[in-house]
Amino acid sequence: MRPNKENIEREMRSLQDEICIEIEKLDGKGKFREDQWDRKEGGGGRTRILEGETIEKGGVNFSAVYGPTPKKILNALHLEECDFFATGVSIVLHPRHPLIPIIHMNVRYFEMSNGSYWFGGGIDLTPHYVNMKEARQFHKQLQEICDRHDPTFYQRFKPWADEYFYLPHRGENRGVGGIFFDRLDEESEELGKGQLLDFVLDLGRQFVRLYRPLVSNNRDLPITQDQKDWQYHRRGRYVEFNLVWDKGTKFGLDTGGRTESILMSLPPRAAWSYDHEVKEGGPEEHTLNILQLGKFPLNH
Repeated sequence: MRPNKENIEREMRSLQDEICIEIEKLDGKGKFREDQWDRKEGGGGRTRILEGETIEKGGVNFSAVYGPTPKKILNALHLEECDFFATGVSIVLHPRHPLIPIIHMNVRYFEMSNGSYWFGGGIDLTPHYVNMKEARQFHKQLQEICDRHDPTFYQRFKPWADEYFYLPHRGENRGVGGIFFDRLDEESEELGKGQLLDFVLDLGRQFVRLYRPLVSNNRDLPITQDQKDWQYHRRGRYVEFNLVWDKGTKFGLDTGGRTESILMSLPPRAAWSYDHEVKEGGPEEHTLNILQLGKFPLNH
């Protein structure tokens, strides 16, 4: 049966529940608190925040919003005046340990009253210190997920993530990338609507499986104050991307979304040191050298 927006909204709600249960198990102590919110123009959502032992701040958002499409969005999408419906789940986890990466995922569905629809989303990894072995394994697992649905997905979506998660004003990538996709529909793909939904749900359900080894490999390693200072410095780059370049942040604010929920992606602590320089030959310089290549090099 071809899924409709009600089916997809239910699946996204369920996905949020599944992911929150698994993140609580992964953290070991933290429990999510939930804020339910309503959007004046139509719809609302559930924001869940965790402050745990391993995860310093984690957010898992569900939303389903609808109503007249703001002019700014219509112009960006090159659409005539019409209403919109949007639902999805977005996740950001900021760990306490500087050797555990930040991870972000978003899966979403849009439908317009003119009959058009599309899926979008992606997942990416932002290490404070790049570990090439872990990064390659992360990409290998992403390719396996993509290949289950379409053998062209990973080859198309990996470069898209490299391009999207880039800070032009710094000349560096936000992290080691992942996959990013948008405007997937039956006209652009050889898959039907139900198959595209299966893909985004499969990606969502693999979220904790992808992150678990990165946590277990590093959570008990000793750390130094220099590593914590670097972690806060790199979190500053994360903030810059989300506030200056991220289209999801802009879409949420432009459509009257709940500001607290939209900005849950920001870390609890970050730092900006003026004209920061790294020690020559150190692990921080190694990380910067990789991020300044402009894309994550699988064979580096």
